[in-house]
Amino acid sequence: MAERINLNADIGEGFGLYAIGNDEAIMEIVKSVNVACGMHAGDPTVMHEAVLKAKERGVSVGAHPGFNDLWGFGRRRIDMSTTDLEYLVAYQIGALAGIAAYGGLKVTHVKPHGALHNMAAVNDDYALAIGRGIKAVDRDLVYLALAGSAMERAAVELGLPLAREAFIDRAYGDDGNLLSRKVAGAVITDPRVAAERCVQMVATGEIVSASGRRLPTKFDSLGVHGDEPTALAVARACRDALDAAGIAVVTLPEMLR
Repeated sequence: MAERINLNADIGEGFGLYAIGNDEAIMEIVKSVNVACGMHAGDPTVMHEAVLKAKERGVSVGAHPGFNDLWGFGRRRIDMSTTDLEYLVAYQIGALAGIAAYGGLKVTHVKPHGALHNMAAVNDDYALAIGRGIKAVDRDLVYLALAGSAMERAAVELGLPLAREAFIDRAYGDDGNLLSRKVAGAVITDPRVAAERCVQMVATGEIVSASGRRLPTKFDSLGVHGDEPTALAVARACRDALDAAGIAVVTLPEMLR
């Protein structure tokens, strides 16, 4: 069994007067956060508040770039040139890096959001465009990539620091990719189920697909979606289960050292 693991959550996904998720509470549970950068969600004030809360709690901060899609929360697929995508990713990383500077923090990693994440998981051109955007801003930023995906391959090809991710609140297909949210049961909302699954994943180094297939997988971080209504309960149950199993939960930089 692994002795430690990183838990990460997507946060800062409100906008203006609209709040989504309980960022403050979830940062008491996870050790790394991915902050929306103003395209699918977030704005300068929301980002600033998220960064300061993360600093108070010793939580590492990453950028969570997505498609320019506020109405669809970044979960609508967009076909665009890879050059435009590269610039879009760099733009969002730069925005968070600027806001993080107010808190004296440095952005540590980048994790794509929503439809961009899902497309880049299987599209090498998209995965490489994201990687080039990351590298242009800061070649020391960690590419937080879905384990076994095109994003993982892109990070290796571009020589970027890599962290592999698996999800505790999403179901997998037999190919190792996330099931579409349109499929019933794709989002795991039962805290007990999530907690059992979480410890099993860390203990065995395997992901179990929706059909029951066991997929040996190397991962450094487990992710939870902070916008889900059940996010807090799921994250808390998983953290408690990891603590009970004697598995330390650490920041992403600590995990990779």
